[in-house]
Amino acid sequence: MFFLDVIYEDNHLLVVNKPAGLLVQGDQTGDPTLLDHAKDYLKTKYKKPGAVYLGLVHRLDRPTSGVVVLARTSKALSRLNQQFKDRDPKKTYWALVEGKPRKERKLIHFLKRNPKLNKSFAFEHEVPESKKAILEYKCLKTLNNYSLLEIDLHTGRHHQIRAQLSAEKLFIKGDLKYGAKRPNSDGSIHLLARKLEIIHPVRKEQLLLVAQPPSRDSLWDACLTD
Repeated sequence: MFFLDVIYEDNHLLVVNKPAGLLVQGDQTGDPTLLDHAKDYLKTKYKKPGAVYLGLVHRLDRPTSGVVVLARTSKALSRLNQQFKDRDPKKTYWALVEGKPRKERKLIHFLKRNPKLNKSFAFEHEVPESKKAILEYKCLKTLNNYSLLEIDLHTGRHHQIRAQLSAEKLFIKGDLKYGAKRPNSDGSIHLLARKLEIIHPVRKEQLLLVAQPPSRDSLWDACLTD
């Protein structure tokens, strides 16, 4: 039985903490998805006899964990889609990276996506078909071999955090695709969509949605201790 970690729920929204390794929506693998589990959760909880409506507002990479917002009505989906199109939501991530970075830094790159490799490459200067990518980070904690970064995204590009940090030799733990020395045993990477700030699509109030790091992980646990 899959456990759905619900962060927030009402008649309009279902916000969950996606575990690493789970697809948000279906792909060619045919593996179970977050959408599948979330629909099952609502169908069981509310004893719905027919199909359950649930709209996907945004996505996370499969090996990433954290906040995902799902819309329970078409009205909520439409309004949330507009918020994301206008880049109104504030996204904050946590990443555990190799080494000891500067305390604070703003990164600006131009990312070019390679669909065949499912990977983005970061350049210091604009190249054909590239898109400008901006993020800011601060170092919250330094462990023995890793550092905890808090990252604020100013743009939303494909694999943006992974590509930009990799370009600075700040490799995310477990992220072989972007330069990590070794994989995590479960195929995850230590990247967490920690916080998301949105405007409620109906009540118009601001919501701060926070995801806890994966449990039973000694490195994430160390990040939460003083």
